[in-house]
Amino acid sequence: MTVRHLDVMMNPRAVAVIGATGREGALGRIVLERLRAGGFDGPVRAVNPKYDRLLDAPCFRTPDALPEVPDLAVIVTPARAVARVIDALGRRGGRAAIVISAGLSRGSDAAAAMLDAAKRHGIRLIGPNCIGMQRPTLGLDASFAHRLAPPGRLAFLSQSGAIVGSVVDWAHAHGVGFSHVVSMGDQADVGVGDLLDLLATDTESRAILMYLEGIEDAPGFMSAARAAARVKPVIALKAGRHAEGARAATSHTGALAGTDALFDAAFERAGCLRIRYLEEMFDAAEVLDHLRPLQSGAHDRVAIVTNGGGAGVLAADALSDTPSGGAGRLATLAPETVATLDAVLPAHWSRANPIDVIGDAGPERYSAAMEAVLADPGVDAVLAMNCPTALASGEGAAQAVVEAWRQHRKGRLRPKPVLACWLGEDAAAPSLAVLEDAGIAAFNTPAEGVQGFGYLVRRAKLLERLARVPPSRPEHENGRTDWPAARAAIDAAVGRGSRILNEAEAKTVLAAAGIPTVRTRTAADAAEAEQAALALSAEGVERFAVKILSDDLPHKSDVGGVTLDLDDAQAVGLAARTMMHRVCAAAPAARITGFTVQEMVRKPDAHELICGISDDPVFGPAILFGRGGTAVEVVNDKALGLPPLNAPLARDLIDQTRIARLMAGYRDVPAANIDAVIDVLIRLGEIARALPMIVELDINPLLADRGGVVALDARIVIARGLMDSPVPNQRLAIRPYPVELEGTIALRDGRAVPCRPIRPDDAPLYEAFFAAVAPADLRLRFFSTMRRVPREMIATLTQIDYARAMAFVALDPADGRIMGTCRLVIDADGESGEYGIQIRSDLKGQGLGRALMERLIRHGRDAGLAEIWGDVLSENDGMLALARKLGFGRESEMDGVVHMRLALSGAAPAVSTG
Repeated sequence: MTVRHLDVMMNPRAVAVIGATGREGALGRIVLERLRAGGFDGPVRAVNPKYDRLLDAPCFRTPDALPEVPDLAVIVTPARAVARVIDALGRRGGRAAIVISAGLSRGSDAAAAMLDAAKRHGIRLIGPNCIGMQRPTLGLDASFAHRLAPPGRLAFLSQSGAIVGSVVDWAHAHGVGFSHVVSMGDQADVGVGDLLDLLATDTESRAILMYLEGIEDAPGFMSAARAAARVKPVIALKAGRHAEGARAATSHTGALAGTDALFDAAFERAGCLRIRYLEEMFDAAEVLDHLRPLQSGAHDRVAIVTNGGGAGVLAADALSDTPSGGAGRLATLAPETVATLDAVLPAHWSRANPIDVIGDAGPERYSAAMEAVLADPGVDAVLAMNCPTALASGEGAAQAVVEAWRQHRKGRLRPKPVLACWLGEDAAAPSLAVLEDAGIAAFNTPAEGVQGFGYLVRRAKLLERLARVPPSRPEHENGRTDWPAARAAIDAAVGRGSRILNEAEAKTVLAAAGIPTVRTRTAADAAEAEQAALALSAEGVERFAVKILSDDLPHKSDVGGVTLDLDDAQAVGLAARTMMHRVCAAAPAARITGFTVQEMVRKPDAHELICGISDDPVFGPAILFGRGGTAVEVVNDKALGLPPLNAPLARDLIDQTRIARLMAGYRDVPAANIDAVIDVLIRLGEIARALPMIVELDINPLLADRGGVVALDARIVIARGLMDSPVPNQRLAIRPYPVELEGTIALRDGRAVPCRPIRPDDAPLYEAFFAAVAPADLRLRFFSTMRRVPREMIATLTQIDYARAMAFVALDPADGRIMGTCRLVIDADGESGEYGIQIRSDLKGQGLGRALMERLIRHGRDAGLAEIWGDVLSENDGMLALARKLGFGRESEMDGVVHMRLALSGAAPAVSTG
């Protein structure tokens, strides 16, 4: 992924249509006509060796003959000629092309030749087989869409050309404008991740809409989507929600997991708002185009102002019908607000929310009601509604709502959003025009209005989740994991030629990851089973369970392969012999290797849960949680998430299931230990990171009660081809915490100081660290005066995407406090990075800054960067001197800021890291 040359593609100074033609109805003519009709103020050249002139303008035989280098070429030639055209374009100096031509299917010789030519000259390609691209704000229509979208602040990316036409039509009908409209086609080069990276920093687009049919580079997409969603709304419509399962699975977890459910989890994790239908995209676009994000904190309380009680009830019902409050909730009016409304509304008004201002309400009554609820601190947004009557003007009411909102917005950085619903198609049309002209998102039905507010609520919650600070936990500390023991159990299965670990081996893996399991012994036959029971009895086990041991029987209960609650060794032996006959009769082809004998756990109030890892063809390893037991597929109460998980993310996963409500306690059943379940889910994520060969893992059941959790049964499937995969697991869609980068740095006095990558749970340490930094030093670091660093900034600084940034913290060995920190933010091209460094004010002069910078430089080299750069205030003599000692060159100075640059292609400096 890279944004290289995409800025040129999206902001060209000159455009060439290669394959232009004068033939009526031909694609080459339509594209040329669309470009010249759009209003683009740069030259639009036609290229075709068959013409000297086209559409009353010169036509050039080859790209070499063009009078200027085309920043953007639109290629509409036959497929067999595309590679040759791109090669000629590259020789002319071109850097970007849109390949509209079809017939270049992935893997074909023509497609390979096209990509080879593009790579040779560094040309970026959109397409092939696409409808093209529009930049309405530039009057640029490099497409064969039937019309140019109106200019505006929304960017739209589509993997379907047909959907582009629908969106453009809708935009004209609803007065919504676009900054970018891009049909991505087959994405041979430029993909959705590249475009998200570009649009994240684009100042013209306020929100990004996506129509997706699939994702090929899940890590790249997740990284780009998370970065973009932090700065602007990203709305995703994913088609193909009900495709058949991707493959057969041998575990409950594999059977329950599904790619579309993981798309839900991925969009949620990335901060993207997923919608289900095309019309929802239009509504979401209208809301997010018109309204600013909701304030953080309590943000879902809506007041409804209506002249029709029935319409208000319908809106309230729509709020209640939305699962988990996804569309918000009715605000409770403050007593002062009720008193204000008592003074301005008729005596028989509703005196509650929804606020019924009565059917004869004119502009004055609407205005007074709006002013009152907008002033209420317990109201986060207002849905103004109107039903047509012969007693009052709907248009006058609309104007009153607009004026009240304008007064409310004066002097406020974050005004409360106002949405509107004017019922009645014909009667409402003039009113809707008034509302939309004022920037108020307006809808035709109460349910649509509530859904519109829901987009703002969901966006606010997504931002909150992106900024949450997880509590500290010990998974990055030594002592609770034993990966060599886990690997030995896996090697044992491989050694006997199996891709499925037996139950004892699987439980060894769980125990090595710190997940509690029952004591278990293996036995080759009934006699050994008795001896295993005797051994467990000596350890204090009083009752036993016996299970068949077979790689061919994933669900042992289905064939009578489980016997529970046995009271002595003799009973265990008898159960094993009986079980062998029963299983052989039920599954004669199964290979049986023996039995497991384990402690019978009695937990009368425990819940049977299922937890596990599945391997998705798109997103790689995924974590599953839900209600367990033998009927797990029938119950189908599950949630999916992407590792790595922290405590808040794991809690979110649990809360998505129905079993979560039972685990909270009911009647005389006490609440389960949720923290213990959370710990298991986090540790499953650690297994996915540390053991990439595991492609399926089942814990079913995991018993959970107030005392904690214990895994009764486990099943693990490995892929032999992944046995030598690097750690961390490269198939993870989200880069995990890089534990391999932990180490030490040496100070001048010889002290070794722990140095590691920053973690999200470092936020409290970071806050204390900045409190110990003098304001003058903060100004040198952030170029502005601040008494303290805002918590929102601390969340951003500690919750980094390790795929595109790195920050190291040096920790005081005595008390664990942060002594200093350095940071490298890698650009979207992956070629350069910007550094930053901060040392605690009382620790200067000890060599800490140099040691941290050397660590950062080494990481930049290891990441393959070509250079590191930084902007330093000209008065920051210490940083300028350190940069010079480390080999940075002084590139330029402007307005008191010096640009320093270090090329990383030379020899590495001596680095004092352990």
